[in-house]
Amino acid sequence: MPVPHLRRSSLASKSSVDESSVSGDEEIVEPDQGNVLSHIISQLRPGADLSRVVLPTFILEPRSMLERITNFMAHPDTLLPMSTIDDPVERFVSVVKFYLSGWHIKPPGVKKPLNPILGETFTCYWDYPDGTRGYYISEQTSHHPPKSSYFFMAPEHHIRIDGTLKPRSKFLGNSAASLMEGIATLRLLNRGANKEKGEKYILTQPNMYARGILFGKMKYELGDHSYVRCPETGLVADIEFKTKGYFSGTYNAIGGSIKNEKTGEVLYELSGMWNGEMVVKDVHSHKKDVLFDASHAKHSKPIARPIEEQGERESQRLWQSTVQAIIARNHEAATDEKTKIEDRQREEAAKRADEGVDWKPRLFRAVKGGPGGPEEGDEDLDWIINAEVDSHDPELAKKQILAIAPIVQESEAEAEAARPEVVERKDTRTNEVETFVDAEEMQ
Repeated sequence: MPVPHLRRSSLASKSSVDESSVSGDEEIVEPDQGNVLSHIISQLRPGADLSRVVLPTFILEPRSMLERITNFMAHPDTLLPMSTIDDPVERFVSVVKFYLSGWHIKPPGVKKPLNPILGETFTCYWDYPDGTRGYYISEQTSHHPPKSSYFFMAPEHHIRIDGTLKPRSKFLGNSAASLMEGIATLRLLNRGANKEKGEKYILTQPNMYARGILFGKMKYELGDHSYVRCPETGLVADIEFKTKGYFSGTYNAIGGSIKNEKTGEVLYELSGMWNGEMVVKDVHSHKKDVLFDASHAKHSKPIARPIEEQGERESQRLWQSTVQAIIARNHEAATDEKTKIEDRQREEAAKRADEGVDWKPRLFRAVKGGPGGPEEGDEDLDWIINAEVDSHDPELAKKQILAIAPIVQESEAEAEAARPEVVERKDTRTNEVETFVDAEEMQ
């Protein structure tokens, strides 16, 4: 079976690459690192919940987790071809390629994204070379435990992704782990037996480890098993992100296989480095091809509205002062700005408790799962976008997406609003129908 969109592997050149030149995961030790970490030690016990521990700002990435999730959609060259491939096995391999293409995108060193506050949102879009767009909407749907829910769609390419990321942090001695629970469902809306829901793929994530946080060199690793599964075809990729052993092994390695669960037949083997060259081998022909080469890949950054147009709870505006201080390496100011936001969140939670008010997300709703439910099988998503988006009419889908939340710049939204079209947005929780003119903001 031919593998789509791949090139032959240059295995000899791979072996000659110095590991340190592609790992990129060593942190420059800050002058005050020892003092800060000594303070952290007093807060920690093995197995402690890191979400309740004050972390030093120099290990913070200057963006929110809601924004970091966009790494998954940052390679249009792996994303957009998936729905065009007719052969189901080739199509599945292309989904695995897409899945593996975003892990290399990270800042140098060991960095943790900012924890989104409850109700925080982030929206953005990508302009593709063919004149189409991909749209992304996210919201922090829970704080304890943290849950980041997101929606992505490229209407003209028949691709939709829904996901909820549920990181659970643990302190493991000289390491900190982010156990990445939750799933994403990717749907190719022009494929599959169910023409309304499309062909569904279920994706999980590897766990993330920060090594050497108390002593030694700090290292960032991905570890453990993740899966890409297509229930309709029975194809599954079991991908192991390998952590380096104490005496042997290497950093950033992956391994795994693609097999047909219905027959038990193994079709392909996977190997390589998630931040370098990844290879897929046909187990029958023994032919090896490069699945994706992260060391030479250039990703496409999403486009967000100017900060002055964003609401107070949109990620880039919310964390602007904190991010500026992190970039300036002004750790005292970063801590102060971050604490202001976190204190306000605690005050809001206390007020809701006093008033007996339950908080509900603004843009997402609970999944209607269970036997016979309209979203049966999607229970692990927990939350899903609270609007109907047409699966087969790209023009209508775009208007429905732009009616959910502001995504594009006001000048562009105003130009669209000049058109006479009226868009209906149906709240799938209450079934109430509201009308909007394209990207009119809901506050």
